[in-house]
Amino acid sequence: MILTNEQQALLDGAQGETMAKVVKTLVMYGEAFGAERMVPITSKYGHTVISFGIGVMKPVYALYDALLQAGAVSKQPFSADPRPLDKNIPASPLQNLVFKFMYSQQARYEGQLKALGLMNDQAFTCACYLPEAGNVPQRGEILSWAESSAVVYANSVLGARCNRNSGIIEIMGSIAGFVPEFGLLTDDGRMADWIVEIRTEKLPEAQLLGSAVGMKVLEKVPYVKGLDRWLGKELDDRACAYLKDFGAACASNGSVGLYHIENLTPEAAEQGDALIRPDAPVYIVDDAELERVRSGYPCIWKDMDAKPKLCFVGCPHMTLQQLQDWTVRVEEGLKAAGNRKVCIPTVFTAAPGVIQAFQKTEYARRLEATGVILSDICPLMYMNNPLSKKMPVITSSNKLRTYTSARFYTEDEILSKITKEGR
Repeated sequence: MILTNEQQALLDGAQGETMAKVVKTLVMYGEAFGAERMVPITSKYGHTVISFGIGVMKPVYALYDALLQAGAVSKQPFSADPRPLDKNIPASPLQNLVFKFMYSQQARYEGQLKALGLMNDQAFTCACYLPEAGNVPQRGEILSWAESSAVVYANSVLGARCNRNSGIIEIMGSIAGFVPEFGLLTDDGRMADWIVEIRTEKLPEAQLLGSAVGMKVLEKVPYVKGLDRWLGKELDDRACAYLKDFGAACASNGSVGLYHIENLTPEAAEQGDALIRPDAPVYIVDDAELERVRSGYPCIWKDMDAKPKLCFVGCPHMTLQQLQDWTVRVEEGLKAAGNRKVCIPTVFTAAPGVIQAFQKTEYARRLEATGVILSDICPLMYMNNPLSKKMPVITSSNKLRTYTSARFYTEDEILSKITKEGR
């Protein structure tokens, strides 16, 4: 790898041994992927995927202490993934005891994050790229992020450039101020390897379509044709919410870090089919294919007929538009069923900034009246409790289904269960 004089000086110890180790780590990381140089991070803010103070992460806390002692802090203020705990979400006394033990280092860790450069006390969300969260990268900016659903959204919908880094690599990039150039930071790395043709009868469920695409293309870049039939050619609130969920499923059910949507996402709208590699294979997605994918989902519930004890909607965190739309849908579902409150304890999760904006609307009072709990928690962190794993939890998130014991249902099915069936 060819370094600039300034980068070489850092590697040689000009700012101390700790910074030299940071740069050495980035160099080794880049060389593993064939990078020939470093490029500056140009975004205003960073983001870290590690947001939970789990007790067993002692090496991470020791590493961060060493960084802080050496004055090696982030050159950008950064946001972080959601906090792991919320006392308002139903949990048994034993579950709460396990949570307290699991996340015993939360206060210590958040103190380290603040010292390293955390944006503010409310900067905890996996959807940091939403306007209300305050960390919206611009097109072409270079990032150092790791959160998979944020990386794929920033690359695809916003047109920024970021590889799928690891949690520690991301913060080291922010500390050094540069990252190795390879993969999705390059023009060639952003070319489409697959063509995905949508031939469904209606707009497919975002989380289900993303799952199918992710499992098919794995870490490659798909170019999706046919979605603009329903989403249009403008990245409005509803289109962005759809692509947020689609991308999260692509990234968790595969390893997609970038997708292109014909006539909609920035690079596809500008370059069209010129983005597609000449030998790109075609994956046809129709209703039968989506059903085939869904029927293959495993479920590890001991009792497949168990009544759900909890429902999560919002992994990744919901947008303001989604909160408003879901409020109306829950109200209508309850009215049609003759019920006043949801039949299953239900949690909607969103970024603190989105929740604050939502609380200023008429929808906040209406959602509260339905019995739905609004939280900024990370559902994954709740489900990582071994006692939560044994609970029959349902979700419309394919990311949550993939990483936990939660059972997937489409949004329409979730709505029916929480407003009518209770099963």
